[in-house]
Amino acid sequence: STISKDSLKTSLLQLECHFTWSLLQEHVGLEALEETILDHIKYVVEYNIKDYNILSYVCHLRDSNEEALRYLRKAEEAIQKHHPGELDKRSLVTWGNYAWIYYHMQRYEEAQAYLSKVENSCKKLSSTAQGKIQLPEIYAEKGWALLRFGRNYFEKAKNCFENALESDPDNPDYNFGYAIAMYRLEDCAEKYGGERTSCLEALKRAVQLNPTDTTILALLALKLQRLRRSDEGERYIEEGLQKTPDFPVFLRHAANFYRKKGKVNKAVEILNKALALTPNSVVLHHQLALCYRFKILQLKKGRYPPQEEVENLVQLAIFHLKIVIDKKPVFFSAYGDLGNIYALGNRYEEAEEIFQQVLQRNDLPSDDKQMLYFHYGNFQHFHMKSESKAIKCYIEGLKMEEDFFGRKRCSEAVEKLLEQKINSGLGDARDIGTLGLVHKLNGKKQEAIECYKKAIALDPNNEEYQNALFELQLSI
Repeated sequence: STISKDSLKTSLLQLECHFTWSLLQEHVGLEALEETILDHIKYVVEYNIKDYNILSYVCHLRDSNEEALRYLRKAEEAIQKHHPGELDKRSLVTWGNYAWIYYHMQRYEEAQAYLSKVENSCKKLSSTAQGKIQLPEIYAEKGWALLRFGRNYFEKAKNCFENALESDPDNPDYNFGYAIAMYRLEDCAEKYGGERTSCLEALKRAVQLNPTDTTILALLALKLQRLRRSDEGERYIEEGLQKTPDFPVFLRHAANFYRKKGKVNKAVEILNKALALTPNSVVLHHQLALCYRFKILQLKKGRYPPQEEVENLVQLAIFHLKIVIDKKPVFFSAYGDLGNIYALGNRYEEAEEIFQQVLQRNDLPSDDKQMLYFHYGNFQHFHMKSESKAIKCYIEGLKMEEDFFGRKRCSEAVEKLLEQKINSGLGDARDIGTLGLVHKLNGKKQEAIECYKKAIALDPNNEEYQNALFELQLSI
């Protein structure tokens, strides 16, 4: 019997698995993601099932469907080993992925067979379900997959873990996932602006329920550090170093803790140890580069910075950042870091090139773009000594309506620069008019009107200022 491809697809879209969770490839570096998950499998034995499932999806995105099937077989073996009594319930996502991969390979009979397996299991598990079933295990697996795809997905991931917790509030794994989602959401709010809810309680609860897992211990320490309770946090980090001295995920967070505390040599030592264990980790390379940048800035504060040592650190930082960008081309803030490092090494042409290259990308999200305009403006201002170009960069960031953290930084920088010029008596009509534009973009109409009036007094025939003033007066 021939299976109708269209009706098959309609049924496949009803499944709960990675192919129906809207996980978009453009939000991740596939190579980096694959390496992260393989590292995870190596060091975290009990989570293999969901790791193999997501790897099958990543392989499919890389057009390696045969390899994807291999990982699904591994997931099945792990399910039989860890959950022999719950095969039906635990296999739904794996079977759903099988069905989709066979469908993409145009092996429709096999796709149909797996689809039927899912549908039959769902009937067994619930009289009403037909392949869509609201199991906490599936919510949680979806939550973990969303976390892997980056910051566009953290809010959805939090909701998934909340749903899972409704039917099983004391489950250690669901509490763990929920705490991580909360931590990352707060982390994003720090970096990009946005709603903040504290993750402290979620972290404490997850630590209680997962006494042997040091990842969550490290995140609790980082959160306490943010709350200026660094000493309390450090005790947790030391405890973690005792418990899991060779667990790369923990080591990465521990290094982050020491870097933020200013103990940079200790952070570098820990990162190098972690890198020896997982040499492909993009995050470790990025963290190392940040440590070297910290050291470069420290050396440059002195009156006679040791040239050779600075050069050496610049080289190291560039080496690690190039790996980051190469493995994960969507790690946009790393381009800004690289531009900064080139500038610190007086390699201005390369810095200019990196900023231009990233700002011209059409897949650059607005919040990253604003932040990059801020860094590019700083580069023009402090390294190239071009106030006019710096002002242009900051204003580009301001012109972007969305109110992310970078917008505030651009706004503060350009206002400060213009006000210094104007107050020192070096400001001309153009500077005062530009400050008017800044106020206008920030919605401060009264201040903008005053600036434009002053600018017109200095440059009476300027149509641009006259038009701007006229529009503002009309809008009040």
